[in-house]
Amino acid sequence: MHSTRQTIIFVLIMTSIVALVLSLMSTGLKPIHDKNEAVYNKKAVLAAVKDQLKGDFDALSDDQVDGIFNEQIEQKVMNMKGDFLSEEDVRAAGYKGGKAEHLDMAKEKKKDEQDRILPIYVFTKDGGEKFYIFNVRGMGLWDEIWGNIAFESDLNTIAGVAFDHKGETPGLGAEIKDNKDWAGQFIGRKIYGEDGTFKSVGVIKGGAKNPMYEVDGISGATITADGVAEMMKRGLKYYEPFINSVKKG
Repeated sequence: MHSTRQTIIFVLIMTSIVALVLSLMSTGLKPIHDKNEAVYNKKAVLAAVKDQLKGDFDALSDDQVDGIFNEQIEQKVMNMKGDFLSEEDVRAAGYKGGKAEHLDMAKEKKKDEQDRILPIYVFTKDGGEKFYIFNVRGMGLWDEIWGNIAFESDLNTIAGVAFDHKGETPGLGAEIKDNKDWAGQFIGRKIYGEDGTFKSVGVIKGGAKNPMYEVDGISGATITADGVAEMMKRGLKYYEPFINSVKKG
């Protein structure tokens, strides 16, 4: 019969072996995980301009996503004053890669508003037409929601949106991601009034009344829909320094 001491030693040895194996697996798989996450984030950005891409967006391979990003996307990072940051500045802010794609927007959202930095993606379509993609982040019913919003070259007309969430209810709040028809309502909507004042886009319970600045709400998901409207109004406003600088030429 094994003594208690032998049992404890056996358990300690097995625990150490398992811990070592898990550590080695984690270290060995990290490059693969990092690459998959990078491609996922890039594709989330491109989803906002998927209608401008050739072929089936959902069928894009990892190499194709990287290729589009390398060849057709210009990345910029700006602070809340509208100043552009160099790659060295971005690295100093804690992002080793130094580019917009490396920013962690959940981390940025936790900073004081004046200390945040923002990604800007400029997509050039075959033929030369440019689209500007901005990132917004807010709160839904249960947890964080976020999105990439693409604009036509006038920086006023929405060309496409791609929303996502951390924990909204399937069939209700999760529709911001899953319901492509709902997201499609944003295309063609504008964020500036005819007088040039910032308006953003309202998400209206009961149905949009103004087809220029409003979209329909989501049945049974009023809080999530309100969260989308709030994050767009607040998040897009952050980009006004950049928008104004482009418009001025």
